[in-house]
Amino acid sequence: MTNTDNAQVIVDTALRSAQPVVLDPGKVHAFNTPTGVKTIDLTGPEHTGTPPRKQGTTTVRDAESFLAYWTKHHDDNSEVYADSERLTVTAVLDAHTPNGARWSGHRLHLALRETTAWQQWRRCDGQLMKQEEFAEFLEDHLPELLEPSSAEMLEIAQSFQAAVKVDFQSATRLSSGQRQFQFVETQTTKAGQKGQLVVPETFVIGLVPFEGSEGYRLTARLRHRIGQNGLTLGYKLERPGEIRDQAFADVVKAIGEQIDSPVMNGAPA
Repeated sequence: MTNTDNAQVIVDTALRSAQPVVLDPGKVHAFNTPTGVKTIDLTGPEHTGTPPRKQGTTTVRDAESFLAYWTKHHDDNSEVYADSERLTVTAVLDAHTPNGARWSGHRLHLALRETTAWQQWRRCDGQLMKQEEFAEFLEDHLPELLEPSSAEMLEIAQSFQAAVKVDFQSATRLSSGQRQFQFVETQTTKAGQKGQLVVPETFVIGLVPFEGSEGYRLTARLRHRIGQNGLTLGYKLERPGEIRDQAFADVVKAIGEQIDSPVMNGAPA
């Protein structure tokens, strides 16, 4: 047996007699083996229990939730973008620094969601309805009616519900800003009896465009048509798109006032 063989026998014997050791997670370990040096990499997240970096996009629905997550995760190089076309606010929490690139993979996304009341008023905007349908719509939305008061609008709705068996003949705009409807009773016991209904030409409603946002006042103008199928009624909202844009701008302003980073107009790459 050569000296080389003797040396290898000694090494093999030492390796076989070595005591087992506990390997520490988060480190790379190297060992001599009969076939050479072997390494064991325990730096991966499956060993450490910790991801190598923050990543993923968190979506929130209001400015308060946006600020809460921002406060917890942002740093001095985080960036915020507001997209007025998509009505979104996006924060890149691990944005690039002046001295180098970062992953830009940890993001916060505010996606505003319209309230049910806003959607319902916008869906019926400009649509004419039968008397009963219009009255029911007003009754279902009494909390949003500001001027005239909800009590007055309820009385108007009930008047239209009661006047279903009449023949509406004309409508006149009064100097008071109201509209007067002339009708003739068609019921057997009151056939031929004339009457009138006076309703406001315009009314003011209060709506919250987005969940968690402020409320806004909108003016609605009464619309009507007297045709072969009787009287149909509806309303036309004044500049609802501008109100929606203003609501978004106010959300962006509320965020900008609470953070140190500028809110840029646009969207991140």
